[in-house]
Amino acid sequence: MNDIGVFFALIGGLLSFFSPCVFPLLPAYITHLTGGKIENSKIQVNKRILYVRSIGFIIGFSVIFIALGASASFIGKILMNYRVIIMQIAGLLIIIFGLQMAGLLKFKFLMMEKKIESDVKSKGWFSSILLGMAFASGWSPCVGLALSSILLLASSSDTLSQGIILLGAYSLGMAIPFFIISIVVSYSLKTIKKINKYLSKLAFVNGMIMVFLGFLVLSGQMQKISAWLSPFSLFDI
Repeated sequence: MNDIGVFFALIGGLLSFFSPCVFPLLPAYITHLTGGKIENSKIQVNKRILYVRSIGFIIGFSVIFIALGASASFIGKILMNYRVIIMQIAGLLIIIFGLQMAGLLKFKFLMMEKKIESDVKSKGWFSSILLGMAFASGWSPCVGLALSSILLLASSSDTLSQGIILLGAYSLGMAIPFFIISIVVSYSLKTIKKINKYLSKLAFVNGMIMVFLGFLVLSGQMQKISAWLSPFSLFDI
């Protein structure tokens, strides 16, 4: 696994943020996180508090995602003798998850979700980290499918560090738009309404990307691409 896997993980995180399970709830996340309130079609909040606590929230969910990536890689290392079978199963599951995300499959058991509800509002940077960790620990159907696909990719990686990097890229993919949009909605909520119109199309794109990734893993083409890109790999730096 190399840079091509990192690219898919980054895109997966980016599109996960714009999923129907996450993006429409962003104003609620921000008001809960900062203690702000919605007035005049924008979130009234101290900008410094918004920046600091948003970063804390990002750190929180990144810690959980990266820990999951490390765990998946560790298990993959233990089952190294069955790596070919694991990659084939992983590829097949990623394809199924992708078709589900795209709306081409309707398996109800894949739409089950687990949420961690918290009535405690963020009162500082550390509590923002805890809220981020709680967010990452609550599996929503949209994020869960994309995240599970990247975790399957991490389980077939060669080393523990590669799994960590993959989930680090996934976290970065979610973190960048989260921070940018958090700032934008403090000036106007119109952006949220405009982007909401395209969420179903973005979900379809996300699903098709995951299907393509699954076929690469299932067919072994991921390894060939990895070998071709190896002279330019970030893992060799």
